[in-house]
Amino acid sequence: MIVSASRRTDIPALFSQWFYNRLEKGFVLLRNPYNPMQVGRISLTPDRVDGFVFWTKNAAPMLENIHKLDAFQYYFQYTITPYGRDVERNLPDKHEVIIPAFQRLGADKAVWRYDPVFTNERYTVDYHIRAFTKLCEELEGCTHKAIISFVDSYRGVDLSPLHIRPLTPEQQREFAQQLAGIAASHGIELSACAEDLGIARSCCVDGRMFGVTRPKDRNQRGLCGCMESVDIGAYSTCTNGCVYCYANQYGRPQVPVPPDSDLLGPPLTGRETVKQRN
Repeated sequence: MIVSASRRTDIPALFSQWFYNRLEKGFVLLRNPYNPMQVGRISLTPDRVDGFVFWTKNAAPMLENIHKLDAFQYYFQYTITPYGRDVERNLPDKHEVIIPAFQRLGADKAVWRYDPVFTNERYTVDYHIRAFTKLCEELEGCTHKAIISFVDSYRGVDLSPLHIRPLTPEQQREFAQQLAGIAASHGIELSACAEDLGIARSCCVDGRMFGVTRPKDRNQRGLCGCMESVDIGAYSTCTNGCVYCYANQYGRPQVPVPPDSDLLGPPLTGRETVKQRN
């Protein structure tokens, strides 16, 4: 089983100690976000986990104890965008913290996500071209892969503060292909996440990086190339404060999660049904 950690919250940045505690215990509990009375028990031992896919905007908190992952295969889907605190409110400084942490992971462990992309009066296409070029220069040799996608409108997410000026499909494709050329000049292959942008399509959860193959994940969007995985995160737990985020209901995270908790999110009441998942 491939373990995704996590599309629903930033485990490396916010819950690294919790995650390492779960590794030590050898399991994690996962509440079904659509039926809270159903709880899965996921074994986190090397014989049960094909590999971990970490999703983050800041891996720095994980690095001190990254040796605890030596028995596992893993890689990071690592988001680095050109936005400021007006968009990503609570992230640390990108040049002092976020990019140096990315550079320490190694090219085989780090996939760079330049997403979500949106344009407005400040973040124009020209702004993105300049920012993407500069980031490619900084990340050259630190990754082989980059992924792009455009911002999506999700129910419950208010994108109005971003004052988006959307690009047409033709403009998106032209823009993506321009970025692909820039990336290639720095030894980075750019692909598109769940979108047809005239460039390669990504497989963000990619078992081939662990030497395994899995069926396509039927719970993702039609153009998504991800393989099946189990996500051990929980919605409404992330405090990164990104305006475009789909994972916090109405933008409000829940109460903090104790590092010794068996799961992210509210504790069990004793009325749930717990089922082994792997």
